[in-house]
Amino acid sequence: MNRKHALATFFLLPMVTFTTTATEPPKAKPAFTSSAELGFLYKTGNTKSADVKAAFNLKHEKGKWRSTLAFNILTKKTESEADEQGNKEFETTDNKWDILAQTNYTIGETGKNYLYGNLAHEQDKFSSFESQSSFSAGWGHEWYKTKTSSFFADIGPGVKYDVTRATSQSSTNLIIQAQALYTHKFNEFVEFKQFFVARQATKSGENSIYKSETSVTTQLIDALQLKFALRIDYDTEVEAGFEDTNTETSMTLIYNF
Repeated sequence: MNRKHALATFFLLPMVTFTTTATEPPKAKPAFTSSAELGFLYKTGNTKSADVKAAFNLKHEKGKWRSTLAFNILTKKTESEADEQGNKEFETTDNKWDILAQTNYTIGETGKNYLYGNLAHEQDKFSSFESQSSFSAGWGHEWYKTKTSSFFADIGPGVKYDVTRATSQSSTNLIIQAQALYTHKFNEFVEFKQFFVARQATKSGENSIYKSETSVTTQLIDALQLKFALRIDYDTEVEAGFEDTNTETSMTLIYNF
């Protein structure tokens, strides 16, 4: 009799376990998610140089609200030419940082429309501008979304504040800002992203800004990813002696927590 009970328990136990597991409620998605990004390149040989790129991203989602905060920093040091005594020193050839914050509020019954507020600030030691800041607010829409792809875009009026490097003169201009973000997952490990933003000055002759970042992210382990990115920054009006287009190619590790 005991043997029959033992056999019955043996066969029923997996079914009981499966039922208990199946009825467990799914884990709630955390309101806050964040990631840290770091890349480092040190070159030796005829020329020595050191590059460091770091970033921090924070996202908060609750109800109809969605907020993002992104901080990026890049510094580069290159060995200078030897002086009369043959001594060489490292000099900074690139040093910049930027911060971008945006909050979206979903409107409408479909949940595909949203109102947004966007704030951006950038400082680049070697650009034509000592600093560039902007604020914009407007309307956005989720134009396309599937299990593997999505496309968001928004547009709105705003204001831009620039400080030139040579003269330290400041200027405030009205702008129209347009943003777009396309993402596509090739599989559960590889994701492609294309981001574009335009801050178009409404007055002729004033500086307009266009930025693009193309990236491919590959998951290495649960919380660690490898990211390849190409960033292009373009200013329509720059001072003499400065380039209007800057490009940045990077490979960084991302830790999600």
